[in-house]
Amino acid sequence: MTSFDRSEASDPTEPNWAHAALLTIDMQRDFALPEGSAFVEGTDLIIPAFTDLIHNFRKMERPIFHAVRLYLEDGSNAERCRRLRVRGGTSIARPGTNGARPLDAVQPDTEPDKSSTLLTGEYVPLGVCEWLFYKSRWSAFYRTGLEERLRALRVDTVVVAGCNFPNCPSATLFDASERDFRAVLVSDAVSGLADSGGRWCTGIGVVQLTAEQVAGKIDPNR
Repeated sequence: MTSFDRSEASDPTEPNWAHAALLTIDMQRDFALPEGSAFVEGTDLIIPAFTDLIHNFRKMERPIFHAVRLYLEDGSNAERCRRLRVRGGTSIARPGTNGARPLDAVQPDTEPDKSSTLLTGEYVPLGVCEWLFYKSRWSAFYRTGLEERLRALRVDTVVVAGCNFPNCPSATLFDASERDFRAVLVSDAVSGLADSGGRWCTGIGVVQLTAEQVAGKIDPNR
């Protein structure tokens, strides 16, 4: 018989802030800035809230994982829907280019490029309880070892922000739910979120909060 977890007596989807980690998705220059080769409209507008979110998690020394996408020039690691575009010569988050670099809020521009290390599957430390890692598909959980790292840190709640909700954040949230993580979407720090996306989140038990609300949750004395 499975034992009853009294911590879930009220609402099993309620975030457990003492064991929460921030997970940012694809906040790279090619996607987030208007001059980027694959700019996602509206992503530049979420940068202030996104930056505040990272700052508050760093201040509290809570775990942060930054997922980035890198596309090889030959398109061999691209999703099928982007393969021809990459093979045709379009540089999208190509390793070693400025467009592939994370925003300054994630990794200062003065830091050396980490693409070659990331492509090996290694997690690159950025600070206290903070890492940069590469994902080869939409979800940050797909063949990345992320789940095991979260479990090792006793994380049971993931807080998701970044670009672009219909693709990578939604895939990541779905996979988090599949793995029984509690999940939070930071509504003003994610691009591409429409009303339908908000309803989808509610339907699978994803809590939606603003960056300011999340800050108050992880630091009650703020």
